[in-house]
Amino acid sequence: MFFKNIHVRIKIILLFIIVSFIIIIMKVFYVQVINYDKLNSLANKLWNRNLPIMANRGKIYDINGIVIADNKTTTSLVLIPNQIKNKIKTTTLLANILNVTYEQMYKHVNKKTSIERVHPEGRKLSYEIADQINNLHLDGVYLVKESTRSYNYNKLLSHTLGFVGIDNQGLSGLELMYDNYLTGKDGAIKYISDAKGNKLELTESYEKPQDGMNITLTINYELQAVIERELNNAVDKYNPDQALAIAMNPNTGEILAIASRPDFEPNQYQNYTVEQINRNLPIWMTYEPGSTFKIITLATALEENLVDLEKDTYYDSGSINVDGARIKCWKAGGHGFQTYLQVVENSCNPGFVTLGQKIGKETLFQYINKFGFGEKTGIDLNGESNGILFNIDNVGPVELATTSFGQGVSVTPIQQITAVSAAINGGYLLKPYIVKSLNEPETNTIIKNFQKQITRKVIDEDTSLKVRYALESVVTNGTGRNAFIDGYRVGGKTGTAQKVQNGKYIIGNYIVSFIGFMPSDNPRIVIYVAIDNAKGITQYGGTIAAPIVRNILLNAIDILKIEKPQNASEKKYNYYDKKYATVPSVINMNLEDAMKNLKNFKVEYTGGGNKVIYQSPKEGSRIYEGETIKLMLN
Repeated sequence: MFFKNIHVRIKIILLFIIVSFIIIIMKVFYVQVINYDKLNSLANKLWNRNLPIMANRGKIYDINGIVIADNKTTTSLVLIPNQIKNKIKTTTLLANILNVTYEQMYKHVNKKTSIERVHPEGRKLSYEIADQINNLHLDGVYLVKESTRSYNYNKLLSHTLGFVGIDNQGLSGLELMYDNYLTGKDGAIKYISDAKGNKLELTESYEKPQDGMNITLTINYELQAVIERELNNAVDKYNPDQALAIAMNPNTGEILAIASRPDFEPNQYQNYTVEQINRNLPIWMTYEPGSTFKIITLATALEENLVDLEKDTYYDSGSINVDGARIKCWKAGGHGFQTYLQVVENSCNPGFVTLGQKIGKETLFQYINKFGFGEKTGIDLNGESNGILFNIDNVGPVELATTSFGQGVSVTPIQQITAVSAAINGGYLLKPYIVKSLNEPETNTIIKNFQKQITRKVIDEDTSLKVRYALESVVTNGTGRNAFIDGYRVGGKTGTAQKVQNGKYIIGNYIVSFIGFMPSDNPRIVIYVAIDNAKGITQYGGTIAAPIVRNILLNAIDILKIEKPQNASEKKYNYYDKKYATVPSVINMNLEDAMKNLKNFKVEYTGGGNKVIYQSPKEGSRIYEGETIKLMLN
C-alpha cells in the first residue's frame, strides 16, 4: 500500500513538472514570438537614443525658377536628463542664457524621459545663443540642427503661400494644401546608452534626413511683384476697405499672379489676426460683380443668335420699367440711340436688361451655370467659396433684369476671371491651377507635371471672337478707355457694384472693378482688379480699376514678351483725353520746317546751326501731344 502511494505521488509530481515545462515553453514562445516586437521596442527605448535632425521642407519656386519659399538652418536645444550630472548648475546656466525662469528650465532638466526637446524656449536659437550654450560643455546638453521656413519676399503672395507652424507643419495656403509633399522625413544621430543613460563608445550612427519635395508654381514672380506694387499704390491712394487682383493665362487656366489687401508677412504670422491671415480674397470673397458680369449676358445673347451688335439698335432714355420697377442707366438722361455694340461700350444697364429679356431666364441661368458660377472652380487652394445665385423658381422679370447686368447674384473673383477667360479663349471653361509641378528635392527634376484641364465647352469660337471684338471696343471707344495702351490691342470691361448690408444696398459704398486682357485678337493674359470702397474719389471701375489694370498690362508686355501688332486699335478721343501722336522725322530739315512739322509737340534744341542732325524721340515713336522733343542742330 505504501509503495502504491509513492507511485501515485511520483506520477503527480511528474505531471506537475510536465505541465510546468509546457507553461514555461508557452511563455517563452509568447515572449520570443508573439510579444517580441513590443518587448523589443520597449527594450530599445531603454538603451537607444536618437538626437533628431529636422529635414528641410520642400522649396517653392516661381515658373522661372526663382525661390519664393526657402529654408534656413537654425539650432535647437535637446537634453538627455539622465546624463546631466549637476542639474542645479545646468538649470541655472541655461535659464540665464535663454532668459527664462529657473522653474521653467528645471522642469525640462528633470523631465522623466529619455530625450527632452526644450520647447519653445530652446527652439530656433540664434547663432549667438547657440554658441554660448555650446561653450559651456555641459553633460547631457545637445544642440541639434533644425530647419525653419523662410519667405524670401516678405509679404509677396502671402495668402496663397500661407505659412507653417513651429514644427514646420503647413497651417494655411499652399503650405497646407501640399503639406504631404513639402514635408520631409527627419533624420537622427543614433547611439546606445547604458542603464544610466551614458553613451557607449563606438555605437553612434547617422541617419540622413530626407528633404520634402519642391513645388514649382505657375506664378510669374516679376508679374506678381508688379501686382503687389499696384495694390500697394491703390491702398495708399484710395484707402480702400479691401483690394484684390488676379492674372491668369486664359488659354491654360494658369494663375500668373494673385494678391489681395490687407495682406500679412508669413515670417511673422503670429502678429496678425485670424481674419488677416486666412482670408484669401480672390478665392474667398463673394459680392455682386456689377457690369463685368455683362460679359456673360453678352456671350449668351451672341451664342443664341439673339442680337447683331452692329445692326440691332436700342434707344436709351435713361431708364427702363420692368414689372413696375424702374431701372436706371448710370448716365442721367440715357445714351439715346445706340447700336448694341455701343450698349456694350457704354455699359448701358437698360440695354442689357433688354438682352436679358431676349434670352429668357431659363437660357440665361443655363449659361450662367455653364460658365461656372454657383460652384467652386476647383483651384488648388483652400478656402474657396461657391458664390450665390438666384433659385430659378424665384426669378421673376425684375430678378432676370438685374441679373443681366450683374446685380442680385454673388460671385467670387476666381469664378469671374475663369468665366471671362472662357468667353475670350474660344469658349472653353478651364480649371484654374497654381501648382505647375512637383519636383525631386536634390536635383529639382520634375516628378509630376500638372496640365490644363478643360471643364466643358461653353460657347463657339465665332461667339468668342465677337465677344473679344466688343470688349476691345469698350477700351477704345467706351467706359474702359483708361485701360487703352497705344500700339497694342486691349479688351476689357468695367464694373461698379453696390454692396449689400442687412438686406439693403449701401449708399456711396461700391466695389469697383475692371477685367482686361491682351492682345485682344489672341489673348495671353487676363487681369481682374477689384477695389472695395475707395475713398476720396468718385467710385467708378473705369476711373479707379481700369488704370491699375493698364499699368499691370504695360509691365506684362515686357515680362511676357508680347509683340506689338501691325493692326493696333485707334482710340476714339474725347475732348478731355490726352492724345497720342506719331513723331515725324525732321532729320536734315532746317529749323523752321522742323518746327512746323512738330507743331503738336513742345520743342527744345541745342546748337548754333540751322540744320537738324539728331532728334529724340526718334521717328515713328508714339508719345502724347504736347510732350517734349529734343533736337540737335549742326
